[in-house]
Amino acid sequence: MHASHRLAIPVVFFVVPVVAAADEPPPPAQIAAWIDQLGADQFAQREAASSSLVAAGRASLHPLGDAIGRDDLEVASRAVEIVRGFLGGDDEALAAEAEQVLEAIAEGPDSAVSRLAAGALDFHHRGMTEAARAKLETLGAVVSEALLPSGRRGLLVTLNARWRGSSEDLRLLSRLPAVLQVGVFGVAIDAAAVGALGRLRGVEVIQLFGTGVGDEQVAALAAKLPEARIDVRKGGKLGVAGQPMAGPCMITHVQDGSAAAKAGLQIGDVVLTIDGGPVVNFESLTELVGRHGPGDTIKLEIERTVPGEQSRRFTSDVMLDGWE
Repeated sequence: MHASHRLAIPVVFFVVPVVAAADEPPPPAQIAAWIDQLGADQFAQREAASSSLVAAGRASLHPLGDAIGRDDLEVASRAVEIVRGFLGGDDEALAAEAEQVLEAIAEGPDSAVSRLAAGALDFHHRGMTEAARAKLETLGAVVSEALLPSGRRGLLVTLNARWRGSSEDLRLLSRLPAVLQVGVFGVAIDAAAVGALGRLRGVEVIQLFGTGVGDEQVAALAAKLPEARIDVRKGGKLGVAGQPMAGPCMITHVQDGSAAAKAGLQIGDVVLTIDGGPVVNFESLTELVGRHGPGDTIKLEIERTVPGEQSRRFTSDVMLDGWE
């Protein structure tokens, strides 16, 4: 009987070094060739191309971003890893550009590539949570922890009249763990801000009151976050509270100084109609009020019951406030 023999195969590990960019950047044709080699059959060739693209630094960043959008997932995944490496480098300007490149891809249509980019950003952002929260709060955001009706515990972020940040600053939201609800009240937002909100994959509720956001932007946001409830209102505020989903629409609280208080509405009043249209519950009331902006006047039909007296119905014209 012959003794069995095994052929020993050496294992070689290739490490992509972080090399400072050369004084003279490689020509675009050379960078394009390296990017093509990211999908080469030979492992050593792929690693050599990765190393060269890392060394090229800024010159390779945007071509890599274009490559990430290709159908070739092998090339895209390697390009994402190279760009992610730029995020942690000493060149702050390059890191900022790399973050923008990945964010643009992550905020695009949902795909394997956009999820790759989002995952790279999430990995990077986990180490930046405290600084992100501190900056958002310095800019006027209110960040608190709460238990939502869904049973999940997480962060609630509110932007109101105190917010002094920009759309770019809203990108910091994705660095916070477990943002479940975002409320934007009376703060104008643009497409860039909507894109930043679209990266909050686990969010349950987004309230956009008086933001000026367009229907197309709302539709794009809903497509990115199909599991989230997106509540959009033009900004008119009545200033009352009630029991959601429970009919009839009985007022349980009137905010001091609000439009409702100025119109004489009281706790216990039941709202029957708005501008002649029926109000079946408190959710219906908030939806109908939300179709109006600050300064609009609505006509409410109210039923009021006083102990020991018959209930009476009357109408009241109310000029709406705005969210702050």
